[in-house]
Amino acid sequence: MRATPAQVLDAVSQLTAEHDPLVQRFLQIREAPARLALRLGLRNALAQRPRFGLHEFTLLGRTGDSEIAYGLIGRFWRSDFGLRPCADGESFQRFAESGTARLILHFSCEPGEREGEVRVQTETRVHCPDRRSRLLFTPYWLAIRPVSGLIRRRLLRDIQRRVSEHPQLSH
Repeated sequence: MRATPAQVLDAVSQLTAEHDPLVQRFLQIREAPARLALRLGLRNALAQRPRFGLHEFTLLGRTGDSEIAYGLIGRFWRSDFGLRPCADGESFQRFAESGTARLILHFSCEPGEREGEVRVQTETRVHCPDRRSRLLFTPYWLAIRPVSGLIRRRLLRDIQRRVSEHPQLSH
């Protein structure tokens, strides 16, 4: 991208994904079983929550203008995501509930090939603390991995759009 690392990471911190109709459709499909269960009178955690989005993630930290990371804790394989509260990076690190996974959404910047360009990468890392959570998470991840990759590519495109439209972004 033609931008500074600061502009890119500032744009990352403003991502919402709520404006992307394709991402919204994917999330709608992902939540459909739990939302249907609610209509049928079966209780689950989605009754108290709006549609899943990036607002669910906790900022874990930012290292200058080189990287930023967000965390999410839950039983993602459940129809209602099984999310657990996480106040900050310290509570994310300390969290150790059996059968519950921790996920990190990480963005990093490094100098691009040409002057004035930055290479932006995103990576998702998941820690399953025990055999049970790995056994439950693995088929879920295999099912959603292609869509997850598409969503991250769309987030990168949104970052590029934001820095192009708002070159003054900087912390």
